Amino acid sequence: MTAGMTAGMTVRVVVADDQELVRAGFGMILDAQPDIEVVAEAGDGAQAVAAVRAHRPDVLLLDIRMPVMDGIEAARVVCAGSDCRVLMLTTFDLDDYVFDALRAGASGFLLKDVRRDDLVHAVRVVAAGESLLAPSVTTRLIARFAASAPVAPPAERLAMLTPRERETLRMVARGLSNAEIARAMVVSEHTVKTHVSNVLAKLGLRDRVQAVIAAYETGLTVPGDPR
Repeated sequence: MTAGMTAGMTVRVVVADDQELVRAGFGMILDAQPDIEVVAEAGDGAQAVAAVRAHRPDVLLLDIRMPVMDGIEAARVVCAGSDCRVLMLTTFDLDDYVFDALRAGASGFLLKDVRRDDLVHAVRVVAAGESLLAPSVTTRLIARFAASAPVAPPAERLAMLTPRERETLRMVARGLSNAEIARAMVVSEHTVKTHVSNVLAKLGLRDRVQAVIAAYETGLTVPGDPR
Protein backbone atom coordinates (compact mmCIF):
# COMPACT_ATOMS: atom_id res chain seq x y z
CA MET A 1 0.00 0.00 0.00
CA THR A 2 1.00 3.61 -0.29
CA ALA A 3 2.29 5.37 2.81
CA GLY A 4 -0.27 5.16 5.56
CA MET A 5 -2.57 2.73 3.73
CA THR A 6 -3.65 -0.60 5.15
CA ALA A 7 -5.71 -3.47 3.83
CA GLY A 8 -9.41 -2.66 3.60
CA MET A 9 -8.95 1.07 3.15
CA THR A 10 -10.48 2.89 0.19
CA VAL A 11 -8.18 3.88 -2.68
CA ARG A 12 -8.64 7.60 -3.35
CA VAL A 13 -8.23 8.59 -7.00
CA VAL A 14 -8.04 11.79 -9.05
CA VAL A 15 -8.89 11.36 -12.74
CA ALA A 16 -7.24 13.84 -15.10
CA ASP A 17 -8.00 13.95 -18.82
CA ASP A 18 -8.83 16.89 -21.08
CA GLN A 19 -11.62 14.93 -22.78
CA GLU A 20 -14.71 15.20 -20.61
CA LEU A 21 -16.31 11.97 -21.81
CA VAL A 22 -13.14 9.97 -21.22
CA ARG A 23 -12.68 11.54 -17.81
CA ALA A 24 -16.29 10.88 -16.83
CA GLY A 25 -16.19 7.33 -18.16
CA PHE A 26 -13.09 6.36 -16.23
CA GLY A 27 -14.50 8.11 -13.16
CA MET A 28 -17.76 6.15 -13.31
CA ILE A 29 -15.96 2.82 -13.73
CA LEU A 30 -13.67 3.46 -10.77
CA ASP A 31 -16.28 5.01 -8.51
CA ALA A 32 -18.49 1.96 -8.95
CA GLN A 33 -15.90 -0.18 -7.14
CA PRO A 34 -16.46 -0.69 -3.41
CA ASP A 35 -12.81 -0.06 -2.58
CA ILE A 36 -12.18 2.94 -4.88
CA GLU A 37 -13.37 6.53 -4.53
CA VAL A 38 -12.88 9.22 -7.19
CA VAL A 39 -12.29 12.33 -5.09
CA ALA A 40 -11.79 14.81 -7.95
CA GLU A 41 -11.53 15.23 -11.71
CA ALA A 42 -9.23 17.56 -13.65
CA GLY A 43 -9.26 18.83 -17.22
CA ASP A 44 -5.63 19.91 -17.49
CA GLY A 45 -2.27 19.30 -15.87
CA ALA A 46 -2.38 22.32 -13.58
CA GLN A 47 -5.80 21.29 -12.28
CA ALA A 48 -4.45 17.78 -11.71
CA VAL A 49 -1.60 19.10 -9.56
CA ALA A 50 -4.00 21.33 -7.63
CA ALA A 51 -6.41 18.42 -7.09
CA VAL A 52 -3.64 16.23 -5.71
CA ARG A 53 -2.58 18.96 -3.30
CA ALA A 54 -6.16 19.58 -2.18
CA HIS A 55 -7.39 15.98 -1.88
CA ARG A 56 -4.21 13.98 -1.19
CA PRO A 57 -5.27 10.96 -3.29
CA ASP A 58 -3.46 7.64 -3.43
CA VAL A 59 -3.47 7.51 -7.24
CA LEU A 60 -3.56 10.11 -10.00
CA LEU A 61 -4.85 8.72 -13.30
CA LEU A 62 -3.27 11.16 -15.75
CA ASP A 63 -3.34 11.58 -19.52
CA ILE A 64 0.12 12.27 -20.94
CA ARG A 65 -1.20 14.90 -23.36
CA MET A 66 -2.80 17.68 -21.33
CA PRO A 67 -3.32 21.43 -21.89
CA VAL A 68 -1.96 24.25 -19.67
CA MET A 69 0.58 21.91 -18.03
CA ASP A 70 1.38 18.70 -19.87
CA GLY A 71 1.00 15.37 -18.15
CA ILE A 72 4.73 14.76 -17.87
CA GLU A 73 5.38 18.01 -16.03
CA ALA A 74 2.31 17.38 -13.85
CA ALA A 75 3.65 13.91 -13.03
CA ARG A 76 7.04 15.36 -12.16
CA VAL A 77 5.51 17.91 -9.77
CA VAL A 78 3.20 15.36 -8.15
CA CYS A 79 5.88 12.67 -7.72
CA ALA A 80 8.38 15.16 -6.29
CA GLY A 81 5.93 16.72 -3.86
CA SER A 82 3.72 13.89 -2.60
CA ASP A 83 3.32 10.16 -2.04
CA CYS A 84 0.60 10.01 -4.71
CA ARG A 85 1.23 7.34 -7.32
CA VAL A 86 0.85 8.41 -10.95
CA LEU A 87 -0.76 6.05 -13.45
CA MET A 88 -0.46 7.50 -16.95
CA LEU A 89 -2.68 7.02 -19.97
CA THR A 90 -0.89 6.73 -23.28
CA THR A 91 -1.21 5.56 -26.88
CA PHE A 92 1.16 3.63 -29.13
CA ASP A 93 2.47 6.75 -30.88
CA LEU A 94 3.79 8.50 -27.79
CA ASP A 95 7.00 6.61 -27.10
CA ASP A 96 9.12 9.67 -26.35
CA TYR A 97 6.53 10.95 -23.90
CA VAL A 98 6.62 7.63 -22.08
CA PHE A 99 10.40 7.85 -21.65
CA ASP A 100 10.04 11.31 -20.10
CA ALA A 101 7.22 10.12 -17.87
CA LEU A 102 9.37 7.26 -16.57
CA ARG A 103 12.02 9.76 -15.58
CA ALA A 104 9.35 11.95 -13.97
CA GLY A 105 8.45 9.11 -11.60
CA ALA A 106 5.30 7.59 -13.11
CA SER A 107 4.44 4.22 -11.58
CA GLY A 108 2.50 2.78 -14.48
CA PHE A 109 1.11 3.13 -17.96
CA LEU A 110 -2.16 2.11 -19.54
CA LEU A 111 -3.29 2.35 -23.13
CA LYS A 112 -6.32 4.61 -23.51
CA ASP A 113 -8.42 1.77 -24.92
CA VAL A 114 -7.90 -0.22 -21.71
CA ARG A 115 -10.62 -2.67 -20.73
CA ARG A 116 -12.75 -1.89 -17.68
CA ASP A 117 -11.36 -4.73 -15.54
CA ASP A 118 -7.77 -3.87 -16.45
CA LEU A 119 -8.30 -0.24 -15.48
CA VAL A 120 -9.60 -1.20 -12.06
CA HIS A 121 -6.83 -3.75 -11.57
CA ALA A 122 -4.19 -1.19 -12.54
CA VAL A 123 -5.40 1.37 -10.01
CA ARG A 124 -5.34 -1.24 -7.24
CA VAL A 125 -1.87 -2.48 -8.23
CA VAL A 126 -0.36 1.00 -8.30
CA ALA A 127 -2.09 2.00 -5.06
CA ALA A 128 -0.56 -1.07 -3.41
CA GLY A 129 2.91 0.24 -4.18
CA GLU A 130 3.62 -1.87 -7.25
CA SER A 131 4.28 -0.62 -10.77
CA LEU A 132 2.44 -1.47 -13.92
CA LEU A 133 3.36 -1.28 -17.58
CA ALA A 134 1.04 -2.58 -20.26
CA PRO A 135 2.77 -5.61 -21.81
CA SER A 136 2.71 -3.97 -25.24
CA VAL A 137 4.52 -0.97 -23.80
CA THR A 138 7.08 -2.60 -21.53
CA THR A 139 9.78 -4.27 -23.63
CA ARG A 140 9.68 -2.02 -26.69
CA LEU A 141 9.56 1.29 -24.86
CA ILE A 142 11.96 0.47 -22.05
CA ALA A 143 14.51 -0.82 -24.53
CA ARG A 144 14.28 2.41 -26.53
CA PHE A 145 14.48 4.45 -23.35
CA ALA A 146 17.56 2.57 -22.25
CA ALA A 147 19.37 2.87 -25.55
CA SER A 148 19.93 6.57 -24.90
CA ALA A 149 20.24 6.39 -21.11
CA PRO A 150 23.57 7.44 -19.56
CA VAL A 151 25.36 4.42 -18.16
CA ALA A 152 26.80 4.71 -14.66
CA PRO A 153 29.57 2.33 -13.60
CA PRO A 154 27.75 -0.75 -12.20
CA ALA A 155 30.18 -1.08 -9.30
CA GLU A 156 29.16 2.28 -7.90
CA ARG A 157 25.43 1.64 -7.73
CA LEU A 158 25.16 -2.14 -7.57
CA ALA A 159 27.99 -3.11 -5.23
CA MET A 160 25.65 -3.21 -2.24
CA LEU A 161 23.39 -5.80 -3.87
CA THR A 162 23.83 -9.51 -3.29
CA PRO A 163 24.18 -11.77 -6.35
CA ARG A 164 20.56 -12.91 -5.87
CA GLU A 165 19.37 -9.32 -5.67
CA ARG A 166 21.25 -8.44 -8.85
CA GLU A 167 19.68 -11.38 -10.66
CA THR A 168 16.26 -10.34 -9.38
CA LEU A 169 16.82 -6.80 -10.65
CA ARG A 170 17.90 -8.15 -14.04
CA MET A 171 14.70 -10.18 -14.31
CA VAL A 172 12.52 -7.27 -13.19
CA ALA A 173 14.10 -5.19 -15.97
CA ARG A 174 13.20 -7.90 -18.48
CA GLY A 175 9.54 -7.53 -17.50
CA LEU A 176 9.11 -10.73 -15.49
CA SER A 177 6.47 -10.89 -12.78
CA ASN A 178 7.26 -12.06 -9.25
CA ALA A 179 5.74 -15.45 -10.08
CA GLU A 180 7.92 -15.82 -13.19
CA ILE A 181 11.03 -14.77 -11.28
CA ALA A 182 10.21 -17.26 -8.54
CA ARG A 183 9.96 -20.09 -11.08
CA ALA A 184 13.20 -19.06 -12.78
CA MET A 185 15.12 -18.82 -9.50
CA VAL A 186 13.37 -21.83 -7.94
CA VAL A 187 12.33 -19.89 -4.85
CA SER A 188 9.03 -18.76 -3.35
CA GLU A 189 7.21 -15.60 -4.43
CA HIS A 190 7.68 -14.32 -0.88
CA THR A 191 11.44 -14.62 -1.32
CA VAL A 192 11.24 -12.71 -4.60
CA LYS A 193 9.21 -9.95 -2.95
CA THR A 194 11.90 -9.71 -0.28
CA HIS A 195 14.64 -9.46 -2.93
CA VAL A 196 12.70 -6.75 -4.79
CA SER A 197 12.11 -4.79 -1.59
CA ASN A 198 15.80 -5.01 -0.72
CA VAL A 199 16.79 -3.79 -4.19
CA LEU A 200 14.46 -0.80 -3.96
CA ALA A 201 15.64 0.07 -0.45
CA LYS A 202 19.36 -0.30 -1.15
CA LEU A 203 19.25 1.70 -4.37
CA GLY A 204 16.82 4.31 -3.05
CA LEU A 205 14.21 3.56 -5.71
CA ARG A 206 10.50 4.36 -5.58
CA ASP A 207 9.14 1.28 -7.37
CA ARG A 208 9.73 -1.37 -10.04
CA VAL A 209 9.62 1.16 -12.85
CA GLN A 210 12.59 2.98 -11.37
CA ALA A 211 14.27 -0.38 -10.83
CA VAL A 212 13.93 -1.09 -14.56
CA ILE A 213 15.52 2.27 -15.37
CA ALA A 214 18.35 1.66 -12.90
CA ALA A 215 19.09 -1.76 -14.43
CA TYR A 216 19.53 -0.21 -17.86
CA GLU A 217 21.35 2.89 -16.68
CA THR A 218 23.96 0.82 -14.85
CA GLY A 219 24.41 -1.55 -17.75
CA LEU A 220 23.16 -4.52 -15.72
CA THR A 221 20.65 -5.09 -18.51
CA VAL A 222 21.03 -3.96 -22.11
CA PRO A 223 18.43 -3.61 -24.89
CA GLY A 224 17.97 -6.92 -26.66
CA ASP A 225 18.55 -9.10 -23.61
CA PRO A 226 16.39 -12.22 -24.03
CA ARG A 227 13.43 -12.75 -21.73
